[in-house]
Amino acid sequence: MMLLGVDNLTVRIGGRAIIDNVTLSVGHGELVGLIGPNGAGKTTLLKACLGLARASGDVNLADRPLAAMTPLERARAVAYLPQDHEIAWAVAVRHIVGLGRQPWREASVFGDYAGGHVIARAMECMGVDALADRRADTLSGGERARVLIARALAQAAPLLVADEPVAGLDPAHQIALMEVFGSLLHDGRSVVCSLHDLGLAARWCTRLVMLSEGRVVADGPPSAVLTPENLRRVYGVEAFFGHAGGGPVVMPTGLSKK
Repeated sequence: MMLLGVDNLTVRIGGRAIIDNVTLSVGHGELVGLIGPNGAGKTTLLKACLGLARASGDVNLADRPLAAMTPLERARAVAYLPQDHEIAWAVAVRHIVGLGRQPWREASVFGDYAGGHVIARAMECMGVDALADRRADTLSGGERARVLIARALAQAAPLLVADEPVAGLDPAHQIALMEVFGSLLHDGRSVVCSLHDLGLAARWCTRLVMLSEGRVVADGPPSAVLTPENLRRVYGVEAFFGHAGGGPVVMPTGLSKK
């Protein structure tokens, strides 16, 4: 079963194709990094995959047409973490994270008996358990980001879609988050996340999808996608490629010569 299937997806805004005839699929146990320069269409593609942007083509979640699913069914199939990390509510952090359990509370007449444990585990994973009683609107930017990631984890959907989840996090929390994402794969869950940090993408993702001008230009393991030729053609940069600490290292070093 495919957790996400996209066929000939196109998004047009003002007569221009922001996403142009994209086809891809995500199975169980994948950590898929969506990469590409600014304006490549990453955010629009993620939104279109969730029905949050008007598009033509076919989208399936858990082998079911997205258009035929109710909001509750969608919420049980996929958790979404948008770029915006704002929290306007003057409520405790534990209540923000607890919102991730709403699809399961509504789906069962017996209540969400596992919810308390799932919420506590999600907060622990993101290192925000000590903030449980803090007002969410008093947090720093990095703290807000981690709280919202914890909320998405508490949703416990088979697929997690995250738009630039490491933005605003310091290096230690970036690495910790990628470790958390990697741990989800052991349960057959999958993550699709847009990333600008090519080093994190190379080291942690099991697969990369590279976008340029709304089209998929490369799709495969990091070693096959993050090549000198692709980085010059798509990003216009040169990069250092190495190996350290048991994994690959990719670091942009300068602009490519025209």
